[in-house]
Amino acid sequence: MRDLGRMLEMCRRDQWSAHDLDWSRAPREMSREDEIAIVQYFTDMSVIERLAGALFREQERRTPDPTLKEIFRSFIRDETRHSQVAQMLADHYDVHGYRVYRPSTSLERFFPRFLDAVVHLSDDVANLYITVGELILDVALLRSINDFVKDPMSDAAMQLINRDESRHIAVDYHMVEYYSTDAYETRLRQAPRPSARERARALWTFTTLILHAKPFFHDVFFAPMQHMKAGHRLREAFRRFQLLESKPRVMSRPFARFMGAMVDVYAHPLARPVLGRIVTRFAGVEPELMMRMNDRETMARAREMTFDELAEDAVRAKYVAEA
Repeated sequence: MRDLGRMLEMCRRDQWSAHDLDWSRAPREMSREDEIAIVQYFTDMSVIERLAGALFREQERRTPDPTLKEIFRSFIRDETRHSQVAQMLADHYDVHGYRVYRPSTSLERFFPRFLDAVVHLSDDVANLYITVGELILDVALLRSINDFVKDPMSDAAMQLINRDESRHIAVDYHMVEYYSTDAYETRLRQAPRPSARERARALWTFTTLILHAKPFFHDVFFAPMQHMKAGHRLREAFRRFQLLESKPRVMSRPFARFMGAMVDVYAHPLARPVLGRIVTRFAGVEPELMMRMNDRETMARAREMTFDELAEDAVRAKYVAEA
């Protein structure tokens, strides 16, 4: 992204309020099973949006760039609004009060570990987490929930949320590019070296995050996507994320190398039977998402694309990820 000033103008221009939506519309008729599923999805989504807001808050704190600070502050407002709207949608579709809803247990357990991680882990690790998270949210989950609900109220809210998320993805890719530059390497070298205690804390934080990541991902992303018969969109989100591996400087960062190594181990026909379960646990995702999803020709094309073009391609994917 070459023009952060223009992005900031868009962030200011495209703000909106939950009260801009018409909440007087009655929900469509749905089965007991569908109502329970939909209310639970929106209940979890409300918390997920707050997780994203926490990451943007940490990025705003860390960046020295005043324009980026303003952009991240607008993203925090976006995610706060998304969380509010998701809870309002949960309440809107809770017509019969079949049960008392609360966030999924694995999500509640993951939340404090995640908040701890964004403070103690490095910039590029936090950025990669939010990039893949935003891709899953934008390319896969939001559209799939909306298609599953099939209701004008959800559609109106999701159109506005999706517009915000498209801006977020553009800046996510911009930051991935920045963390692979000489300028960031210089900034790291000039920063004080972490103490042994700080390194130990970071390792412990990372370990606890990994241990809670897979149950969270399964319950909040994978299982709902399977229930909505939209697993192809989840694979598409991961395929887009894997395209970043085409950029050698991205893969030079330690966390990117670690995740790439996990995929390589899982892809090895001799290693997978022995280490496959361990690898998927450390990666935090389901086995089917550990596969290489791009052929050499696709990766070669991605290598020639700019980060802006990769971001635009990822945003387009939410409208074409059908099969």
